[in-house]
Amino acid sequence: MPEPTDDTPWLDRAQLRAWMKLVAVMELLPAALDQQLQRDADLTHFDYMVIAMLSETESRTLRMSALASATNASLPRLSHVVSRLEKRGLVARCPSSEDRRATDVRLTDDGYAAIVEAAPQHVRTARTFVIDALTDEQTGQLDAITTALLGRLDPEGRFAALTYPRDDDAPAICEERLTGQEQALQ
Repeated sequence: MPEPTDDTPWLDRAQLRAWMKLVAVMELLPAALDQQLQRDADLTHFDYMVIAMLSETESRTLRMSALASATNASLPRLSHVVSRLEKRGLVARCPSSEDRRATDVRLTDDGYAAIVEAAPQHVRTARTFVIDALTDEQTGQLDAITTALLGRLDPEGRFAALTYPRDDDAPAICEERLTGQEQALQ
């Protein structure tokens, strides 16, 4: 390892150990989430996030810029994925009713059915690899740690990660809504 210099504060052993573990999680977790979703729902994790965020809205519609924020994505990346989902009939693009210069993305009935079917196993996978591996105290610490990191990575607050879910009771509402959706599809 190069010698530390005055202008580069190298990591000490404890910092390096924590950093290398974080790098491993950043590499392994997306692959594990993608593998499960590809196998069970023929979706990537990002595909899932796009249709999930649309399903969270009353109208199942968001402006492209709002959907980019909600999914922590750039507009070019989102546009590419929306095109792919559109070809599969899961979403549809339409001119915004509020601003004709903007484009909205609407979740189709097939897209809604896809998220209702995919969500339970995806939640089980998220629990298996992350939530159930932590104590309640560690989950709170993870929230605090990721908030601190996001403060550096997204200082302007362009992405919705810091504000999602919108209310303290949002997970219960989301779960109740999903249960009702599942019953409606049967």
